[in-house]
Amino acid sequence: MKADIHPDYHEITVEMTDGTTYKTRSTWGKAGDTLKLEIDPKSHPAWTGVHRLVDSGGQVAKFNKRFESFGLKK
Repeated sequence: MKADIHPDYHEITVEMTDGTTYKTRSTWGKAGDTLKLEIDPKSHPAWTGVHRLVDSGGQVAKFNKRFESFGLKK
């Protein structure tokens, strides 16, 4: 490996959505930083099987209003 071209590989703490933590090594942040996850295997629909609708900026409401004449049910 070439010297002085690789990012610093250090230990960080990862905090899951339920508050549990674990230590891992990463190039993210600085040594000792905590990475707080917004989505993880305990909350993501792909792993939980529970789907929730995230309406960012009223896009779902805008869609429903635009196509209400087609008889779509909310």
